[in-house]
Amino acid sequence: MEKYLYIALFAPLVSSLFSALFTATPKKQFVGIVASFLIFSAFVSSYILLGHIMDGGEPIHVEMMTWMATGNLYIPFGFVVDQISVTMMMVVTLVSTIVHIYSIGYMDHDKGFNRFFAWLSAFVFSMMILVMSDNYAGLFIGWEGVGLCSWGLIGFWFHKDIATWAANEAFIMNRIADLGMLIGLFLVYWNTGTLQYEGAFAAFAQLDTATLTWIGIFLFIGAMGKSAQFPLHTWLADAMEGPTPVSALIHAATMVTAGVYLVIRSNELYSLIPHVGLFIASLGAFVALFAASMALVNRDMKRIIAYSTLSQLGYMFAAAGLGAYWVALFHLMAHAFFKALLFLGAGNVMHAMHDELDPFKMGGLKKVMKWTWIMMTIASLALAGIFPFAGFFSKDTILEAAFAEHHMVIYGVLLFTAGLTAFYSFRLVALIFHGEERYKIFGIHPHEAYRFMLIAMSPLLILAMIAGVFQAPFFEMVEEILGAAEYHIHSHVTLWIMLVGTQIFVGLAILYAYKKYGTWSSVPDGSSKMENSFIYKLLYNQYYIPYAYEEYIVKPYNEISEILWTKVDQKIVDASVDGIAGFFYSAGENTRDMQSGNLSTMLKWMVAGIIILLSLAVVFGLAARYSGEIMAILSGLGV
Repeated sequence: MEKYLYIALFAPLVSSLFSALFTATPKKQFVGIVASFLIFSAFVSSYILLGHIMDGGEPIHVEMMTWMATGNLYIPFGFVVDQISVTMMMVVTLVSTIVHIYSIGYMDHDKGFNRFFAWLSAFVFSMMILVMSDNYAGLFIGWEGVGLCSWGLIGFWFHKDIATWAANEAFIMNRIADLGMLIGLFLVYWNTGTLQYEGAFAAFAQLDTATLTWIGIFLFIGAMGKSAQFPLHTWLADAMEGPTPVSALIHAATMVTAGVYLVIRSNELYSLIPHVGLFIASLGAFVALFAASMALVNRDMKRIIAYSTLSQLGYMFAAAGLGAYWVALFHLMAHAFFKALLFLGAGNVMHAMHDELDPFKMGGLKKVMKWTWIMMTIASLALAGIFPFAGFFSKDTILEAAFAEHHMVIYGVLLFTAGLTAFYSFRLVALIFHGEERYKIFGIHPHEAYRFMLIAMSPLLILAMIAGVFQAPFFEMVEEILGAAEYHIHSHVTLWIMLVGTQIFVGLAILYAYKKYGTWSSVPDGSSKMENSFIYKLLYNQYYIPYAYEEYIVKPYNEISEILWTKVDQKIVDASVDGIAGFFYSAGENTRDMQSGNLSTMLKWMVAGIIILLSLAVVFGLAARYSGEIMAILSGLGV
């Protein structure tokens, strides 16, 4: 089975290097085809490895070579395929394959076609390193790799200032969090003597609670940045400036899921510090509601879907924080299917609408984009948690976990958020596909996406509908490593009331969204009473958090930097360095005559030198001879 591990790991690297060979040449269709085939081969290998694990096979562990070996530090290039990593491998390669095939059509007219596939495949390779490594150091390599590739992909259209700004924001925000993660990794090694998962997890049981708490906190800070948890969340919505297939890959299978994966992979650590887990769960519940509230009023199609990702990440962290790691991993998997489908559907709409993102300028598109309408509607049903779609089985299990653990505040927040999710999801569907054909006043003539793009999306459509049936075998597979077990509500009546009540609540939210926006016929101009209300402005401006960051962090930092540059760097540091250089330059200029080659001049300098040396000899000789008398005189003077 080792050969399949290597194929799954290195096929994306080969895909990236192959595409990179053609980055300086005009668009070549076969670059996208070959890249997609190589990613598909990684998916097939991952599927074979999944079958091996599900059939009861032993986890596959390989050490390719030694990376670092100095003193007591030993870090190999080691990789492991177990229940956690193989799940992530399947999600990453499946979604990546679909995104690659879809991108052949989406990026068809882009001059950077070849460069796009080089970055996209490198992104997949970095994520595979992250999830397959058997140690924290290897995970960190992949961690930084996805950060770099996200910078290249978010800022792919670098001729747009807003795209480069968004890429830099994502990169810098993650570097802030990564400092915390590095401290966590140093603490792991300092206290356990290893960065290998197996050795570190075994040593955690011997450490005191305070040490474990600090390790858990610092590792979670890294997860907060990568998975865009408050207050390091602002980059996620701004990352929508990249091409839509990038958004699908980032939000469904790669970068933002890395933080959740880190917490799940470190479950043996967080199980020992439940108080930190409760904080993670509480923050997750807050972020779920926080992000959903901002999606309620946003008028950017991709940002609405991005906020839904942020909200669902909150659900995942809530589950992981409560110790339901298997539920968090299942929701991560199910969410990848319908979220990728939503983003790719949004990409279809953008192409049809000439890159228009305001759903209020659309309407009635189901007449010309029937398949995209069906796909986005089903994806939204899954996102809302409607039975029998994928989201029902994963989200409702998270609600059950919160209820069974008697965390009623977290349960209430997540339940209320489920209603908001249903409302904003179908607000978007209603505005895009129903109501008046408002796009006509802008002279737009929409059309359906290429057939092969729709076919590529179809596996996601199917999985969004049926992924829930895999819940039981999935829980059975991961129970050995994550301790999976069903949550038992003390009364079956209570459980059924919860399930049915949630469905009714979510269903009413969907009906309200359709009633309010299903027949929308005009484009808001910002003059309505609702749009001028304080609550609307608060939500639309993201609680003014980006404004606060800009005013109270970015601007003061720029001002301090300006002062340090002009007052300190230029007038002190540069002036000192330039002054020293000027002194030696002037000295060289003034003594240049010494090396003129003129005999009389050189004789004069020789005589002067002899006089100086003789004078120094006389002075030092007299000082040595009369040193006693000199010291007596100085003592008498009190020196």
